[in-house]
Amino acid sequence: MSKSKLIKSTGTIGVATAISRVLGFVRDIVIAKLFGTAIYAQAFVVAFRISNLLRDLVGEGAMNSVFVPVFTDELTKNGRREFLKLAQVVLNIMFWLLLAAAIAGVLAAPFIVRIIAPGFLMDAEKFQITVILTRFLFPFLVLVGLWAYAMGVLNTLGYFAAPAFGPCLLNLSMILCAIWFGENVFGLVAGVLAGGFLQLIIQLPPLYSSGWSFKITKEFSHPKAGKIGVLLIPRAIGACVYQVNVFISTILASLSSIAGEGAVAAIYYANRLWQLPLAIFGIALAQAALPAMSRHVASSDITKLKDTVLFSVKALFFILIPSSNGLMMLAVPMTKVLFERGAFTAYSSAITSNALFFYAFGLVACGGIKVLVNAFYSMHDTATPAKTAGASLVLNIALALILMRPLKVGGLALATSASATFNFLALYFLLEKRLGDFGRRSLLDSLLRVISASIIMAAVLKFLLIYFVSFNAFILALTVTAGFVSFIAASYILRVKELREGISWITRRR
Repeated sequence: MSKSKLIKSTGTIGVATAISRVLGFVRDIVIAKLFGTAIYAQAFVVAFRISNLLRDLVGEGAMNSVFVPVFTDELTKNGRREFLKLAQVVLNIMFWLLLAAAIAGVLAAPFIVRIIAPGFLMDAEKFQITVILTRFLFPFLVLVGLWAYAMGVLNTLGYFAAPAFGPCLLNLSMILCAIWFGENVFGLVAGVLAGGFLQLIIQLPPLYSSGWSFKITKEFSHPKAGKIGVLLIPRAIGACVYQVNVFISTILASLSSIAGEGAVAAIYYANRLWQLPLAIFGIALAQAALPAMSRHVASSDITKLKDTVLFSVKALFFILIPSSNGLMMLAVPMTKVLFERGAFTAYSSAITSNALFFYAFGLVACGGIKVLVNAFYSMHDTATPAKTAGASLVLNIALALILMRPLKVGGLALATSASATFNFLALYFLLEKRLGDFGRRSLLDSLLRVISASIIMAAVLKFLLIYFVSFNAFILALTVTAGFVSFIAASYILRVKELREGISWITRRR
């Protein structure tokens, strides 16, 4: 895949993700207004997180990152017919495993809630409602797992639009159900399940047009299916490490006497803001680059693999460094304008913006991890990322325990950012050791120029924060626009190569 095609695929995924995230913000604004950071908001956040216990395994994480390299290898070497045979066997195995996991989750809900949110045991009502919501939400695992499987098949064949737009339907469904049911928290559950079904259905037309058919057979044997299983074990461990990381934060946040009341919900809302640029560009670029990197490995073209990795990391720096800077500078006004209404009080804004400020420090690292991890997966190496993830987990727990008392919920966010930075650096140096230098000098040059442009942008934002006494939606939009324009102008003056390449690509498209 050329740079032009990679940009185009990233753009398709990025646009879909942007729409999904906008709908996600509308959803969170509705939820915040109806439930704030009080008991039902905390119960739903924990229950939804538990229902996503294996989402990184079956979502855009482990399953997709293992499927695409193996599927691509089969398609490249043996043709579409054999590829579709492998896809059918994988579907048969996945369906029954997902169904068994969902049933086990429903039965074990009380035990899981005790582990994930031990602080809830102090409030019988909060604990009970969390268990009930968890049981209703676990079937979502089957729907999101099948969606991830379909995404892996379509991405291998070069289709990105339908899988990317699926989450839009999930968010839209949750919004409509929340509005319809009002302060009944079970409306959110109905929205999740209906949305999970819709985001799966939207992928069926392009799947059928590719020659695939949805049927569950008794065929469970294929040589490459075993390879997927072997690769999946360390990748699953890595996914579990990530989930443990999330749950450790949830456990510590549920200890309100230390982290502060409402910390669980504050982390959720801060994450929603923090992950907007990460998802729109970081995850989108990593997802688009994975099939390309897999094809380079399958054809033994290491030079193109290195070029793709370097281009992807530099592009991430160009987008996520100013985004991180903007989130830190505008954490308070963004939280107030987007969420502070109804049950979401000034206190809710304070703890959420505190978490957002410290999460922003890890934005660049988290985006870089997505790309570097996929580079290892394209080489059928799922063990190395699992090891670095395990080391970062230990670091995150240690830092969280140290920082949460003085910084409250902000300490949990800062621990996450610091451990993500460690993980990114470890992956970078290990990949460089594996492939050899893939442009460190060029990368450092780009990094320094982008940081300089971001400092100029920060100065503009600081001036506007002083100038405007209070913020509303219009002033916030004006401030964000001013920051964006100042960064682009500074990047042009400082001759940031990524900006010039982007302008050149847009000109060619026109």
